[in-house]
Amino acid sequence: MEPVATKPVAMKRERYYRQSLGAMYSRIKQSRVLMVGAGGIGCELLKNLVLTGFGEIHIVDLDTIDLSNLNRQFLFRHEHIKKSKALVAKESAAKFNPHIKLEAHHANIKDPQFNIDWFASFELVFNALDNIDARRHVNKMCLAASVPLIESGTTGFNGQVQVIIKGKSECYDCNTKETPKTFPVCTIRSTPSQPIHCIVWAKSYLFTEVFGTSEDEVPEFDHTEDSENAAEIENLRKEAHALKEIRQSMGSDDFPRKIFEKVFTDDINRLRNMEDMWKTRQKPTALDFETVSKSSASGGEVGDSVGHRDQDIWNLAENFTVFCDSLRRLSRRLQQAQEGETNGALHVLSFDKDDEDTLDFVASSANMRSIIFGIQSRSKFDIKQMAGNIIPAIATTNAMTASLCVLQAFKVMRGDFNKAKMVFLERSGARVVNSESLRPPNPDCPVCGVMSSRLVVDPARATLNDLVQDILKSDLGYGDEISINNEVGTLYDPDLEDNLSKRFSELGVGPDSFLTIIDDDEENPRVNLSLSISEKSLPEDSKPVSLPQQLEIPRKRAIDIAKEQGHTNGNVAPPTVPGKRKRASSTLDEPGIEGQKVAKRGKVQDTEQEDDLVLVEGPNQGAIVIDD
Repeated sequence: MEPVATKPVAMKRERYYRQSLGAMYSRIKQSRVLMVGAGGIGCELLKNLVLTGFGEIHIVDLDTIDLSNLNRQFLFRHEHIKKSKALVAKESAAKFNPHIKLEAHHANIKDPQFNIDWFASFELVFNALDNIDARRHVNKMCLAASVPLIESGTTGFNGQVQVIIKGKSECYDCNTKETPKTFPVCTIRSTPSQPIHCIVWAKSYLFTEVFGTSEDEVPEFDHTEDSENAAEIENLRKEAHALKEIRQSMGSDDFPRKIFEKVFTDDINRLRNMEDMWKTRQKPTALDFETVSKSSASGGEVGDSVGHRDQDIWNLAENFTVFCDSLRRLSRRLQQAQEGETNGALHVLSFDKDDEDTLDFVASSANMRSIIFGIQSRSKFDIKQMAGNIIPAIATTNAMTASLCVLQAFKVMRGDFNKAKMVFLERSGARVVNSESLRPPNPDCPVCGVMSSRLVVDPARATLNDLVQDILKSDLGYGDEISINNEVGTLYDPDLEDNLSKRFSELGVGPDSFLTIIDDDEENPRVNLSLSISEKSLPEDSKPVSLPQQLEIPRKRAIDIAKEQGHTNGNVAPPTVPGKRKRASSTLDEPGIEGQKVAKRGKVQDTEQEDDLVLVEGPNQGAIVIDD
């Protein structure tokens, strides 16, 4: 039963909602919306959605809470460190308004469970993400599900809000993204995939934990009913105890071993035990102190001499030597500084790229973490450039951006698409907030400038040949000059017929994956056709593949004429491959696999992924922008 004291407050709040929103309040109260990302923007946005009275809100985020999040992600507290952002955000936001329904998903938005039908169940989707790859995925899914998307992002004092509506406005990929000078990072602490991820981990997490204020030094544990369970409390107690033991042994012979075994052995083994995290990634390999120590000893080189070779890429033994040597140097400095404190205050060290001791520690730690995760190591010189400048996210920018998201959502829910805007926050301009009208879809956009449809396949019987012969050639009238691509590469063209007899499952084409059909006819080609796969058991006497509706695919020549006259085709869907594919070419550029070379038979070379920490490479020095 609701406490009596809260009833007048709830009634007063609802009266204000009705006065402010009018007839739209009833629709908001019954709405079902999705928010992807519970970081800097996400915390502010969720608070706004909850206080506005949106009836049902789903939150999706794979990340966990770090100490560095607490200065701007105000739904989190110190006792929440290492817990799921989505689950804690739900718990904290529910206290603002107990009359709404909140559902939290500690998962990757790209997981198969979040399919097109699931996206279609929402009235509106909010993107509060911090990496381009996930943004593109949500953009693609919203277009396929015909659900409006409110896209947002911040970098320092700058922010942006974009309304994306199928067939009425630009989508996220309508404007070609330049070869990025910024490289966003996803989860530095758990799933690094680039050298910069490991560098930031070594600088912003490990160095601070050992020589600064540790995030694991929890002064007291939460024994209230808000805590998840007793096991979680015990885990936090163990983490705090382990850290205190390590710091207490500073200056001893065992100090390097304890640090090494905690972060390069125990923590890595803990990550390896999270099976769901490694379904689509290669597991990291934990290091053994004794093995690495023996290898280092056989080399005979001391840490100081290795550290001077700043242009070389050190091997594991050399990184270990520098790691241990820098730990001893920093320990002596910290102990001497602590002894000089007359008032008993705790002394801490801070990273400086021009401080050889701190730079050696960060460089060696980052490289050993790179080795653990199978990432290319970098020279000390490169690491100095990359770790030079940290620009933190600005809490007020997140708050302003989140409020603009909700204001634009009101216009979308009213159907006032003509009043919806692209909004920018700029500190350097004459006005802080600037806006412009939504632009129409780009006819040449590889994501929304194509024809789209569902393709129903019987997974037990359907082969690629069934699609080519029964659908493309017989039903839709395609000629021989066609190619079929997915996000991995080319599955079929006239020179590649090896896959025709294979079932879709054998080709890695599953539910809610996308196939792009490219008409390579030189005289009058059709626009690209994007097919989203839907699996269903079909009667034995029917074809194993089918289209749920009859398609009339326009020709590219007609689209070019419409473009010259200022019109767009209005057909919005998520393809994987843009434009016409030349069969003589051995590579293929795809919007979702930017900068990768796609081999003809579907092999993709690994490239840098994009996450929630941004490295901006300038002409003179680098800058890392932490923005999640």
